[in-house]
Amino acid sequence: MSTSITGRSAVDELPGPDGRGPLHGDGAGTGRLGDRLFGGAATASGIFVIALVTLVGVFLVAQAIPALQADQASFLTSREWATAGAEPRFGIVDLLWATVVTAVIAMAIAVPLGVAIALFITQYAPAWLSRPAAATIDLLAAVPSIVFGFWGLTIAGQYFEPVATVIDRALGWIPFFAQPEDGPSAKSTLAFAGVILAIMVLPIVTAISREVFAQVPTAHKEGALALGATQWEMIRTAVLPFGKPGVISAAMLGLGRALGETLAVTILLSSLNDGAAFSSSIFSGGATFASKIALGIQEANTATSTGALIAAGLVLFVLTFVVNAIARVVIERRKAFSE
Repeated sequence: MSTSITGRSAVDELPGPDGRGPLHGDGAGTGRLGDRLFGGAATASGIFVIALVTLVGVFLVAQAIPALQADQASFLTSREWATAGAEPRFGIVDLLWATVVTAVIAMAIAVPLGVAIALFITQYAPAWLSRPAAATIDLLAAVPSIVFGFWGLTIAGQYFEPVATVIDRALGWIPFFAQPEDGPSAKSTLAFAGVILAIMVLPIVTAISREVFAQVPTAHKEGALALGATQWEMIRTAVLPFGKPGVISAAMLGLGRALGETLAVTILLSSLNDGAAFSSSIFSGGATFASKIALGIQEANTATSTGALIAAGLVLFVLTFVVNAIARVVIERRKAFSE
């Protein structure tokens, strides 16, 4: 590419459309009204989203600080939740544990299953089967969460009870898998709530993974097959590495859904009584951040009670933000590695 005396390339000196200003290499300077409007709208949209998230965070902090100052217990380490009276005492340990456990169970089931379904649809299934299968999976996203909650409580829960019994017999010596004495029914435990969340998250993981796997360059796949790779070896060496950032994005979007799900979890989970001994078992009851806020909002008749729930919402907001930030860092590192 030739360069003029002024240091600008020949492309930068080309006239713009309709005789307007020079066409720069980066596409700027065309002078088109549509380009300027689109660029301005995109910039304004980005600024609006950032401002909206910032304002939500500021609102949560401002509303939570008075309640946190009035809290007579440690907000980060206490298991109590008594916001009424002159000396409120509340903490988030139980809420954090239940939220993380149900989300981890959901992702442990949904991500491998969703990736496997996406690989089947894009790499193995014939055309007459792949499209109906993809549409069927996508339809799960249209089912309201309250329907999943009632379905799990009235129908699916009875089939989970034998599974819980088998897990308790095989792994009950591990506290994490042991069924507590006088514990809730298996369909009202953290484990079953995680299973229902996995079903709700599955369409998100499958849809995004399917779109990413479908965009793998044909030359990469045919090159692997030409070198003698089997179908699975081609997938392992060409499809999965190409789609890894997309799978991570899908998992993080699904995790955000699992962390913030309210209605289904509220219907399913059996809340622990105040003062009950802490149980690390996934077959115990509890309440997540979202379900606690949903159940407690009707009793939030004072500023302290409302502020305590908002403080719990602030922790959930920060938790979700941190998870997505970590995912973004991982994806960017993966892109740099791929390049």
